[in-house]
Amino acid sequence: MAAGHGGDDGHAGALRGAARPGGTADQDRERSRGQLPDRDQQWNRDQDRDQDGGQDRDQDRGQERGQERDVDRDRDARAQRPVGGWVALVGGGPGRPDLITVRGLELLRRADVVVVDRLAPRALLDGLRPEVEIVDAGKAPHGHNLTQEQINQVIVERARRGLGVVRLKGGDPFVFGRGGEEALACAAAGVPCEVVPGVTSATAVPALAGIPVTHRGITQDVTIVSGHVDPSHPGSTVDWDAVATGPGTIIILMGIGALEQITAELIKRGRPASTPAAVIRDGGSGDQQVVAGPLADIPALVAQAAIQPPAVIVIGDVVTVRNEIDTLRQKEF
Repeated sequence: MAAGHGGDDGHAGALRGAARPGGTADQDRERSRGQLPDRDQQWNRDQDRDQDGGQDRDQDRGQERGQERDVDRDRDARAQRPVGGWVALVGGGPGRPDLITVRGLELLRRADVVVVDRLAPRALLDGLRPEVEIVDAGKAPHGHNLTQEQINQVIVERARRGLGVVRLKGGDPFVFGRGGEEALACAAAGVPCEVVPGVTSATAVPALAGIPVTHRGITQDVTIVSGHVDPSHPGSTVDWDAVATGPGTIIILMGIGALEQITAELIKRGRPASTPAAVIRDGGSGDQQVVAGPLADIPALVAQAAIQPPAVIVIGDVVTVRNEIDTLRQKEF
């Protein structure tokens, strides 16, 4: 074996080009007397130390590259954030905090100010940063903490101060949520505004109660109506004749206060009194209530159950699907 090359494949193979040092005759004699360490052992220790040092350097370089990637990600995230103030009209869904969209939750976590409605998923407010300003807009029936004009002023003024504002609503901001008015106010003020759709209670609440608003073989039509205004009121803009005589499902939001008048008008204008109907209160929550019966009897059944807003009214043959689902669930297989 030539001097300067080791026979230990574990080192010679792993450390190509590394040669073991030679030694003088005096050093060999001292080694034989134990005064100097064996040169093979010393060489092995030196190579182990060099290898360990190389691994440490590799780890350091890996950590540096990881830190650089983290910095790049942070830089990219900052680049995606709106510059200056902004407003996001976020639909919070039908009430449960876990039914908000991913985008809505992301903006909520980035917000400096949250302007919240009464029916928004308020449990989400518990996860906000302590410094976030919460403005309670109220929006209870016939009683608001802030008028719509005041809400418009708040979101525009905060955004102009360079803050991120989330206008958190229940359901979808553009379904009876006045989101269009707020978007117009932001546009008129030159404030960037993003609309984040939400899961509307018009379809979600019936679904959570086991009622599909469309069903093959029953109906392909859905009409969503605001029941906030009595059908006999001159200010009502709903075409109740068309609603009553249409073949599809009728969904009525904000209609509990005028339920008796609404059902009377629908029957008078052509909807059969025997049409299946249901009223769902607090859909999807632990307090959910469902009352079902013929359209003519629904006002009395709701009064008997003492159902209060918020509630969704469903009128149409799709209501019977709920009973079919319940029957099948109870069947023993």
